[in-house]
Amino acid sequence: MTAETTIHLHPAFFGEAPRPLLESDELTAAAFTFASGVQAVRLSNSVGSIVVLPFQGQQIWDAQFYGRTLTMRSMFDQPYPNVEYLRTYGAFLLHCGVTAMGVPAAGDSHPLHGELPNARYRTAFLRVGEDERGRYLAVGGEYRHTVAFAANYVARPLVKLYAGSSRLALSLAVHNLKQTPMELMYLAHANFRPVDHGRLVYSAPCTPQQVRVRSSIPSHVHPAPGYREFLAELAAQPAKHNVLTPGLAFDPEVVFFIDYLADAAGWAHSMQLHPDGAADFISHRPGQLDHGVRWISRTPDQDALGMVLPATAEPEGYSAEKAKGNVKTLAGGATWRCDMALGALTPAEAQAMAAAIGQMVHDA
Repeated sequence: MTAETTIHLHPAFFGEAPRPLLESDELTAAAFTFASGVQAVRLSNSVGSIVVLPFQGQQIWDAQFYGRTLTMRSMFDQPYPNVEYLRTYGAFLLHCGVTAMGVPAAGDSHPLHGELPNARYRTAFLRVGEDERGRYLAVGGEYRHTVAFAANYVARPLVKLYAGSSRLALSLAVHNLKQTPMELMYLAHANFRPVDHGRLVYSAPCTPQQVRVRSSIPSHVHPAPGYREFLAELAAQPAKHNVLTPGLAFDPEVVFFIDYLADAAGWAHSMQLHPDGAADFISHRPGQLDHGVRWISRTPDQDALGMVLPATAEPEGYSAEKAKGNVKTLAGGATWRCDMALGALTPAEAQAMAAAIGQMVHDA
């Protein structure tokens, strides 16, 4: 049985200097404000910490474990308030959706990746509790999105940091407040930091049929000569990208669509196995998020590895995904939920997960 205590967060709690909010053995929480004015909560345990933006998208802005940064390298040293997606882009994880998601194309009116990434949360909280995994600190909140004649829902994200653990538990629930059905799209944009010569290990056979390269190029992407040829090469030989060899032309980005296998418990797994044996990982449930999107961008200005961006659709924008039949429908009064785990692994943990993934693919 879960025992929890909730502290409701208020903007007045956040000053320029970090202010302790809670201490529970090795678990601590502190509130602070970036110079840009964005408010943040740092959750820490004995092996690392995360920074969550409770009132701005409930983004996980940064994650650090075992003395290293897991978060992508970007052009932003801090988040910025009240700006569009690409003007404050550098978070470890962003929630994307819900009325639309992906890159808007002809006929689309939605912003890039929808309204969730930088949504203004009026309700946010800090929670301390204990469940079957042990003691944890959590940050969550509620964002209500209402547009007359169109949408009325509440999104409730939650991230948990456990004592002594570098494995985060992440969830999102969307409740349709209307009495009539609503359309739903979602993508979890998890941005890890690539490691040179890191090896990608994941629960999908690496064939051109199950690891497909996106050939379309979004309007905000301006590739160099040779880019289309590189995409064609990867389409024919997707395994070429499984080792992050320096010099591979992931510039400005390469996107894959992957058909994931799930284990007996319903989880799919992705890892970046470092040369020293440690790893980064993300696990998701294909029964909830049935599209696996991989995004890699390695440029002089940003370095990012979306091992998998678990999603309900491909990120080609509302109109394209609607035409493919990928836009989900949530009944009036119903709730949709997804669950993920992500973070860092020790060499022993990485070896065990890699073996399990290898067995899954072998048995497929």
